[in-house]
Amino acid sequence: MSTAAKDVPLPSYTPKDFASDQDVRWCPGCGDYAVLTGVRKALAGLGIPREKFVFVSGIGCAARFPYYMNTYGLHTIHGRAPAVATGVKLANPDLHVCIVSGDGDLLSIGGNHTIHAIRRNIDITIILLNNQIYGLTKGQYSPTSKPGKITKSTPMGSPDYPLNPLAVAAAAGCQFIARTLDVDVKMFSDLLTRAIEHKGTSFIEVYQDCNIFNHGTFFYASQKDTRAENTVELQHGKPLIFGKNADRGIRIKGGTLEAVTLGDGVKEEDLLIHDETNPSIAYLLTQMAYPDLPEPLGVLYERKGTPTYDQLVMSQIEQASSAAPKNGDALKELIYGDETWVVK
Repeated sequence: MSTAAKDVPLPSYTPKDFASDQDVRWCPGCGDYAVLTGVRKALAGLGIPREKFVFVSGIGCAARFPYYMNTYGLHTIHGRAPAVATGVKLANPDLHVCIVSGDGDLLSIGGNHTIHAIRRNIDITIILLNNQIYGLTKGQYSPTSKPGKITKSTPMGSPDYPLNPLAVAAAAGCQFIARTLDVDVKMFSDLLTRAIEHKGTSFIEVYQDCNIFNHGTFFYASQKDTRAENTVELQHGKPLIFGKNADRGIRIKGGTLEAVTLGDGVKEEDLLIHDETNPSIAYLLTQMAYPDLPEPLGVLYERKGTPTYDQLVMSQIEQASSAAPKNGDALKELIYGDETWVVK
């Protein structure tokens, strides 16, 4: 994939080519380091010139991302990264625009911007680093924190029910929905590659560990001794099988998903076959939650071919330009139009 002319050779990069000269300043052990590695790895393999990438962030620990990428970048104000990213894409549709921010920034003050960017299907990639906490402001509960979470802002436990980021994306009509783990650099890089190549809004939720204020919140999904039993890796066209011995699966019964053990009358043919083009299956997958069910990792949904917001806007601009007067009076006609009059 490349936006370069056919007669220009594709650039050859290594992940180091996407590292800026800035010292990375996250807490030692933060999951953002692994995500940064995965982003650089993915971009190096795309064969797209560095100057074609723009990283946009809001406020929070994850929002430092643009400083650490040897690309263009914007560190914007709280919650407004999707709005700024939309403007960047419309101003220069040839750019590959990526948002990197946290659950607090994108789902709290920025929740409305995130939803509308998704529903418009503008051709941007949203990477949501979800650690279920406000890390930069020192440990308050966030829109994704679990009920009863004790923090500095909820000393008696959070009374809130959390947002489900993947369900929000699905409900808003997102055309590419995926989830991965901060520590799984290979899976993350593969998903990001697909997300950037996808034409339309792509949304990746990353389970990210805040080892200072919410350490271990996703260990049930990310650790070697727990991951196999508590997650299921999605593969298009294949049954949902999980477990250390690959002896458990997911089937639909009565319109809902349930975990079953293979054998004793349960066959592999009885299991749900993942179809990443089916929005109904995608929504069911967003409802799978630990500890009752293993949580899905990989691409939940992708729909190709839907016109993007930026394509539609550019088409309107071209139509308006072709219909504009050629005699130099276009601005005058725009100002006066058909609904002005002179008062004498």
